[in-house]
Amino acid sequence: MATSLSLGSQLAVNVLDAQSLLAAFGVLGVGVVMFAETGLLIGFFLPGDSLLFTAGLLCTGSGRHGVKLSLPALLVAAAVGALAGSQCGYLLGRKAGGALLARSRSARLHEGAQRAEELLERYGHAKAIVLARFVPVVRTVLNPMAGALRVPVRTFTVWQMAGGLVWSLGLTLAGYALGSSVPNVDRYLLPMIAVIVAVSLIPLALEFLRSRRAAKESVRG
Repeated sequence: MATSLSLGSQLAVNVLDAQSLLAAFGVLGVGVVMFAETGLLIGFFLPGDSLLFTAGLLCTGSGRHGVKLSLPALLVAAAVGALAGSQCGYLLGRKAGGALLARSRSARLHEGAQRAEELLERYGHAKAIVLARFVPVVRTVLNPMAGALRVPVRTFTVWQMAGGLVWSLGLTLAGYALGSSVPNVDRYLLPMIAVIVAVSLIPLALEFLRSRRAAKESVRG
């Protein structure tokens, strides 16, 4: 009976809510979500940034649900999930080309693919692969796009590992540091997550402004 109740609570988990995911699946859930968000196109909607930050915070025991995670285990799960997922996405894109993306009817996913391709063209492989880690949706679709566009395996692997470690460990440790220094910080979790989402959109906003400026200059020229 207890087992069935536990299973029922896990099935009822809200996959869009970081604390709900962590309360149901703990550290293992972080690794799975990181893999799905960075390696599978169907994972583009998952809350990667907020999940990492919230998980780091919960390592201090600040969660409303009494959840406390192990920081070393969390760091390993986050890094392994993010790196393995990205590499998997690249390999899928290299084998399947654009077929997987073409089958999707999600406008948001196609917009992310367009931004990913623009990043690769504008900034070059290394910089684009690192920057994409910090942009929701783009970090999901850039990996298969890089594979489909035949970005060299070694180049992709080196830079996705660099960006993946900075992103996954950085956000996790930021949450842990804040949870350790601010009492009852979980009361302000929703505003903080909103700030994280807003900050993650800054690269897109800057890119948009840069593109408009370049378009105006070309018209004047």
